Amino acid sequence: QVQLVESGGGLVQAGGSLRLSCAASTRTFSWYTMGWFRQAPGKERELVAAVSNKDGNTYYTDSVKGRFTISRDNAKNTVYLQMNSLKVEDTAVYYCAARADVVSTYNYWGQGTQVTVSS
Repeated sequence: QVQLVESGGGLVQAGGSLRLSCAASTRTFSWYTMGWFRQAPGKERELVAAVSNKDGNTYYTDSVKGRFTISRDNAKNTVYLQMNSLKVEDTAVYYCAARADVVSTYNYWGQGTQVTVSS
């Protein structure tokens, strides 16, 4: 059982940066793989980045490689998404999600935070 709360979204100019945070309410945060998803109007939800509960392994979708960095601080029960060189097409609602590694589906979700990138 995990409760997730995102913060850090907002309005930025293209080329700017934002850092999203996701605070987790659980006593077993380190057991979970954490992911950041986004959903733009008219598009399906996509996995942007993920960080494993083991070995610090990370995943990024091709469109954000080299620009976004996911990290976690297990002592603070927090996962971050550093977003640099933002593009207009990054505009979306960003969701934090969690899953146990033995499960293929992310079953715990935050409420989302809006990221808007203007030109």
